[in-house]
Amino acid sequence: MQNHREVLTPDAIGLLQAVARSGSFAAAARELGLVPSAVTYRVRQIEDALDVLLFDRSSRQARLTAAGSELLHAGEQLLREIDAVAHRVKRVATGWEAQLTLAVDGVISASTVMELAEAFYSVAPTTRLRLRDETLSGTYEAVAGGEADLALGVGLEPGTNAGIQSRLLGDLHFVFAVAPHHPLAAEKEPLRDEVLQRHRAVAVADSTRRGGGLTLGLLAGQDVLTVPTMRAKLDAQLRGLGGGFVPEPMARPYVETGRLVVKAVERPARQVRLSYAWRASSGRAALGRGLQWWLQQLESKATRTALLERHRTP
Repeated sequence: MQNHREVLTPDAIGLLQAVARSGSFAAAARELGLVPSAVTYRVRQIEDALDVLLFDRSSRQARLTAAGSELLHAGEQLLREIDAVAHRVKRVATGWEAQLTLAVDGVISASTVMELAEAFYSVAPTTRLRLRDETLSGTYEAVAGGEADLALGVGLEPGTNAGIQSRLLGDLHFVFAVAPHHPLAAEKEPLRDEVLQRHRAVAVADSTRRGGGLTLGLLAGQDVLTVPTMRAKLDAQLRGLGGGFVPEPMARPYVETGRLVVKAVERPARQVRLSYAWRASSGRAALGRGLQWWLQQLESKATRTALLERHRTP
């Protein structure tokens, strides 16, 4: 007797569909160009292998049993998945990646990334897109360590890692901001370090998996509230839980509505030069078509600007 793996083939599922659709073994045989005994024999083979009854034969019509209905439901899903796999394999053969992973730093405009993702799916609907939230050195680490194909918002000097290329994304200006009810909002400007040190700072944790990661803008001995994302940092500062440097484009709508106050500080203004980096072992020609598409979008100054500037408030 055959086992279930031998009998549960796409052809077998198609035969069961024909019987269920037509309501009889004879009608299914006519539809498939077979003799009725062949259809009956093949259905019996499947039932014996599964040790279940798929059709109720007590009446003139062949009606699915509960087990038969479940098998056809799962079988239809299997056929769709087989078609999808075949389509993905065909796309990969033409140069499109099966999956593309992007490491996106928290200072990058999420809405702009989603707009790009929407446009990407219109040309590459079968490439699976995976987006990773990263912060500080974790953004570059994701692509350098092979966990991402493209990193957006690399704030570190990419260096000379083999197989990694990078281009300038743009400069991002940071401002020191607090809620209007925070004590620092009423302090005389510019704020000195000894004044800042007396108040809690809000900091974003580095998403690196190696070591302690980077710490920026903090003073020795200062109380710190550490949060996982730049969006959480902004939320904490809006609630008056602390102060800190945030990207000016992210703070801008809250400053305009009076929910945040920008304060001048004695220390030099923070401006970070951001890049985007990707994995490429032997030049542009070796890249998959999906990664090439993203790199082509990043060649547009308008796209690069939107990734840094166009932040929407919740």
